[in-house]
Amino acid sequence: MTSGAPSEPATVDLARRREELAARHAELQWDLGGLAYEMAVRNHIRVEVLVQRAAVLQEVDSELGEIERILRMEQTGTAGSCGSCGAPHSGGAAYCWQCGHSLLEHVPSHAIGA
Repeated sequence: MTSGAPSEPATVDLARRREELAARHAELQWDLGGLAYEMAVRNHIRVEVLVQRAAVLQEVDSELGEIERILRMEQTGTAGSCGSCGAPHSGGAAYCWQCGHSLLEHVPSHAIGA
């Protein structure tokens, strides 16, 4: 009876976060392209600045991809939540996208070969 209620707010929050990240991703791409263009026009390329901005774009792209994957997985009912921070995750995730906590159960080596 209450099993559907907790997943709905998480899905709504993730959908809103996906929209925010998609807008931020587009803005960062636009800015990076404009920055590269301006540097090229002025014949003064600063690779460290481009790499720094690209790293921020890559972080947003990574989070956006994980959220999209989680939303797809939630639609099929195979997502779970992180035991450390409570963030939702897809069934195949090894680490939490939010806090980095391992999602896999650690099994002692002596228990594997028994």
